[in-house]
Amino acid sequence: MYRLWLIFAQAATVAVAVLFVVSTFRPEWLPSRGAAPVALVQQAPTAGPLRSAASLGSYHDAVRRATASVVNISTSKEIRSPRHPLLNDPVFRRFFGDQLGDDAQRATSLGSGVIVSASGYVLTNHHVVEGADEIEVVLSDGKKLLAKVAGNDPDTDLAVLRVGAENLPAITFGSSEALRVGDVVLAIGNPFGLSQTVTSGIVSALGRTGLGINTFENFIQTDAAINPGNSGGALIDAGGNLVGINTAIFFSGSGGNMGIGFAIPVSTAKMVLEQIVASGSVTRGWIGVEVDEVTPALAESFRLPAARGALVRGVLPGGPADRAGVRLGDVLVEIEGRPVSDPATVLNLVAALAPGQPAKMKLRRRDKELEATVTIGRRPKPQARAE
Repeated sequence: MYRLWLIFAQAATVAVAVLFVVSTFRPEWLPSRGAAPVALVQQAPTAGPLRSAASLGSYHDAVRRATASVVNISTSKEIRSPRHPLLNDPVFRRFFGDQLGDDAQRATSLGSGVIVSASGYVLTNHHVVEGADEIEVVLSDGKKLLAKVAGNDPDTDLAVLRVGAENLPAITFGSSEALRVGDVVLAIGNPFGLSQTVTSGIVSALGRTGLGINTFENFIQTDAAINPGNSGGALIDAGGNLVGINTAIFFSGSGGNMGIGFAIPVSTAKMVLEQIVASGSVTRGWIGVEVDEVTPALAESFRLPAARGALVRGVLPGGPADRAGVRLGDVLVEIEGRPVSDPATVLNLVAALAPGQPAKMKLRRRDKELEATVTIGRRPKPQARAE
């Protein structure tokens, strides 16, 4: 009897010990009373909504909207090397003609362009297609089309091409006037023959003039990488809208991007496009004056609040300004309600006015402020360079 009692006591002791261990160190897989079973696969913690691509810093959607509208442009033209007079001698050519070969060679170049109309109009730089005998446009899907120049405007370095195709993916025009320094922009083009290349940066400056690149300058400066072959390509905003045509880079001898590139504002490109499509050429306003910078000393003598405006240093006799009473020494301070900051402003503001249109101008003559109404003339075409 005693032995049975001892066995029972030992068993009870072991049971109590087991229950104590289980209650203190219960493993995760052992369900508690009344609790639902625990899943064997660990679940990720609940997270908030996924962030959009834009919030992650991606511009994929903007690039996708615009890329199909950017094309590669390949041009070729015949160039002839100077011939030695002996090569034109009949006797000399009789003996050596077959060995002389042809002095004509073909030069090729690459650039970019932007489809701006579903009916086949493409914007590019004038210097990309200047003098070309053949122009080939390569679409984003690889399709090749021959193009012809519909019109060009060397003063802004823009040209409009026409290809024989319909339903092309035309880009959406944005607003260059709405751009601010610091806004994100992307350049799309064909640098060094690498098609559909996209680079990003910001607007570094607006209204750049005095670079000596074009007659009419109002460039968007950007640090988005622009290299040889990007000329004529698209500068787009973060929404994929066209805000400029890439045209030039700062050159220091290395031949590549230096972080300073320039684009023609889309407002200028649109004006050139519309005029070329309508008439095949570009017509600009002109008043027949030569203007110079207003120095601080001149500003003080004319009692101007700041060294702004444009000093008239030449007036064409019988020209629009002369007929309106503008005189040497006058300072132009406002044209059609828009302030004149420097000589480049006069050039751009007047050029944007239609010939035959009257324009009001404010000017300073000595210490008096005067108004003049000038009937805008047609800007003469630049004389062809002597060959």
